[in-house]
Amino acid sequence: MIKISGVAEQIIFHNESNGYAVVDFDIDGEMETVVGCFDRLQEGDYLEMDVESIEHPIYGTQYKMLNYRFALPTTQEGLVRYLGSGLLPGIGEKNAQEIVKIFGDNTLQIFDEQPEALLQVRGIGKKTYEKMMAAYVEHKSVREMLIQLHEYGISTTNALKIHNVYKDRTVSILLEDPYQIVQTVRGIGFRTADQIASQLGIDKENPQRLYAGIAYVLSMCYTKGNTFMQESELIENAATILEVPQEDIALQIQELVLTGEIIMDKVQDVKVYYPTELYMAEESVAVNLIRLLKSPIEDRFMDLDHSIREYAALNDITLDETQREAIQEAVANSILVITGGPGTGKTTIIKGIVRLFEEMSFKIALAAPTGRAAKRMSETTERDAKTIHRLLDYHYSDDRIPYFQRDEDSPLDYDVIILDEVSMIDIQLMNGFLKALRQGTRLIMVGDSDQLPSVGPGNVLQDIIHSGVVKVIRLERIYRQSEKSMIAINAHDINEGIVPNIDNESDFVLIKRHEQDAALQDILSLVKWRLPNRFGYDPMEQIQIISPFKKGKLGVVALNKALQEVLNPPAADKKQKSFGEMIFREGDKVMQIRNNYQLKWVDTFEEGEGVYNGDIGEILKIDETEKQIEILFTDDKRALYEFDQLDELTHAYAMTIHKSQGSEFPVVIMPLLSGSTDFLDRKLLYTAVTRAKKLLILIGQPNNFGRMVHASQAIQRHTNLSERMMKYNQL
Repeated sequence: MIKISGVAEQIIFHNESNGYAVVDFDIDGEMETVVGCFDRLQEGDYLEMDVESIEHPIYGTQYKMLNYRFALPTTQEGLVRYLGSGLLPGIGEKNAQEIVKIFGDNTLQIFDEQPEALLQVRGIGKKTYEKMMAAYVEHKSVREMLIQLHEYGISTTNALKIHNVYKDRTVSILLEDPYQIVQTVRGIGFRTADQIASQLGIDKENPQRLYAGIAYVLSMCYTKGNTFMQESELIENAATILEVPQEDIALQIQELVLTGEIIMDKVQDVKVYYPTELYMAEESVAVNLIRLLKSPIEDRFMDLDHSIREYAALNDITLDETQREAIQEAVANSILVITGGPGTGKTTIIKGIVRLFEEMSFKIALAAPTGRAAKRMSETTERDAKTIHRLLDYHYSDDRIPYFQRDEDSPLDYDVIILDEVSMIDIQLMNGFLKALRQGTRLIMVGDSDQLPSVGPGNVLQDIIHSGVVKVIRLERIYRQSEKSMIAINAHDINEGIVPNIDNESDFVLIKRHEQDAALQDILSLVKWRLPNRFGYDPMEQIQIISPFKKGKLGVVALNKALQEVLNPPAADKKQKSFGEMIFREGDKVMQIRNNYQLKWVDTFEEGEGVYNGDIGEILKIDETEKQIEILFTDDKRALYEFDQLDELTHAYAMTIHKSQGSEFPVVIMPLLSGSTDFLDRKLLYTAVTRAKKLLILIGQPNNFGRMVHASQAIQRHTNLSERMMKYNQL
């Protein structure tokens, strides 16, 4: 390891996502190239670094940065380079030379103690002075904070993440309780905070540490889809992570229960613990469902059977007994669940329900959990459908806390609400939705209970059905596709645990491959040449690759890179922007990966705000001058993203099964090879298969396919909504 120090003269390359940079440093008058991850580095910064010498195959000898800290130059030459680097607005090399010529070794002392003396320097007027000093004070504040935290062994990367939130309170916050940053600083989890706490000398059995560790273990409910954790699991996992006796964990848990930080309950005589907000959400969902279930509803129908027959005749359709029953029960019940797989007539029933209620002048709202699901609902019903967040008027408070403007104090003014894709809704979103429904509102929930449950905590649709409290209509007969189409038929077989007979002469195809490289080449050739040339499918708009996992040769990340090179390779007329491990290029197919309710968009007829998790679009333009990317989404909305918003985007040539939920695509291709199917079960396979409308192509080994069909869901979610509903229904 070598120790060097110098001024950052030129930042040749900087990845804004992970901080990786290639920088030319002036080291004792010699220009040296240093590579590594630097946060908030500016040209002109003076750094002390631990480095090692490396040999680049093209660029020769370089230094690889191992660790660094901000410092101050110790020579007059260093001061000139430091001040004249562009760090201070309006101060160039000539101004810097003049400043150092006048004040010499005391230059930085003048900046700190007698800054007004700088006004005597030729070329520095009042405006330049004010801008220069504002930048200097900010830079000094950050530098001093970093120097202080470096003494505790805290890395520059983590220190700057914390500083971005707490500014000049950074040091005091860490000394007071370093664990609070887990909740407030994005990108810092318990383990990082615990490492910082250790460097600050905090004892292993410190109550703040025990509380943070228990909260961290209990927060796994959110990632595993549970609403609670059994006591034994919580104590064992927390004791292992914190490396303290289980007795200490048990005592601290009781303290947290007494203060209301977590909630203790019993499920089937087993003691369990909830994160408080999940307990409140599950309890509230049960209470509000029973409230709606028992509230009186208005009936304006004189002859319902006649209205149903008229709807069928006008639309030239034949309704079977179950479909007629579904429409009748929607009128008769305050809450109804309609569940069924692909092609079972859910859309026909929804359209019939909408038509009948509209004829009686009921106010109706259609909603779905995602933008793509809402768009599909709009297309099939020819009515406006909104996301749940848009329906509830999602906003941010002045201090950036998100909330729904529609709630129990300002309920939605609808007589009937039809909610689609309910299997995707987690317990917290359902809680916000139900609180906004007034007495007398009919709620019709539609979904496929055999699909994957929500990404977030809860198993809402399954729990509501299993409670036995609300009326449920199960659709089993297949209507949608012709007799020659096997997608819906095979999907139902898969759902029943029956391995379909695949003859590759229909729209359900299995290409046998045993090697991942061969499977990858199949995917690339199908998307680029075979499907477009033979069937005319547009590779960008009509073909979707779905992969079970993110990582691996056939995972989403690798597939997106490979597909980008085939479908949208680099070209002289295409600008591109690096971000993290990704390269965004003009013409790329991209997807929004989290809701942004304030992102502005325009289309041909209107403008508005809000781009949603799962929305897919194409990059039209990358503007380096304005540092913006323009994206055209599939609903013709155009939105501008600042470069620092690119963490909201990913490539969409391939996506995970979870991300595909709520959508349908003309063609779906999915790899199923050994190594990628070890953790897959029937629900995952069923969900993926039901995304395809016209053609499904599976690539892999037949025995893997069969193993997945026979694998019932391996992990059951820990939830208690069903029991709560039954309890409140009996009151």
